[in-house]
Amino acid sequence: MHDLKVTPAMASVIKLARSLGIPYSWISAYYGALNFGRIADVVKGRLFPEVPMANSLPADFPKP
Repeated sequence: MHDLKVTPAMASVIKLARSLGIPYSWISAYYGALNFGRIADVVKGRLFPEVPMANSLPADFPKP
């Protein structure tokens, strides 16, 4: 199994989702089993630090 590549669009949504307190597990499931480490890399600024947070979550994103 290979690790899913995070895109800038995904990173912006991940940043917003985490700022709203959405759990890593929900974010991972939304993207089809995205590795928790990749989510953490985005949150900690190791991946796509220059990408701004999304203005809104996708319509089909799980809401808390």
